Amino acid sequence: MKESIILNWDSGMAFSTEIDGHSIQVDAHPEHGGSGKGPRPKPLLLAALAGCTAMDVVSILNKMKVEMRDFKVEVIANQTEEHPKVYDRFKLVYHVFGENIPLEKVEKAVDLSQEKYCGVSAMLKKAAELTYEIQLHQD
Repeated sequence: MKESIILNWDSGMAFSTEIDGHSIQVDAHPEHGGSGKGPRPKPLLLAALAGCTAMDVVSILNKMKVEMRDFKVEVIANQTEEHPKVYDRFKLVYHVFGENIPLEKVEKAVDLSQEKYCGVSAMLKKAAELTYEIQLHQD
C-alpha cells in the first residue's frame, strides 16, 4: 500500500498539505525565516509518534474495560547538535488518570502498541533509541 501527499509552498517558509481532508500548514522557526503560520516539521514528528501510540493504547484499554478519566502521552526527544540535527533518542511517558487503574493492563496495552501496532514507533526505532515509562495518576 502506498501513501502520498503533495506539499505546496504558500509563501516565505510556509507550506501546506491536505491529509484525509484536513489542511495542515508547516512553517520554519522565525529565526529561519518563518512567520508562525504553523508548527515546524520535527515537532510534528513527535505529535505523530504520540498520536500513533496513544490511539493504540486507548483502544486496547477500552477493550480491556479500563475506565480512565484522562490520558496523555508526553514525548521527550533528544536532538543532536550537529547538522542535520536529528532526534537520536525518544522517551515516551504515558500518563493515565483515574481510579483503581490496573498497572498490569496499562503495561500490556503499551507493550502491544510498542511491539506490534504502532508503525511510527517501529520506524523511529530503526534510527534512534526509544524508551518509555508509565505514570499512573490515581484519583
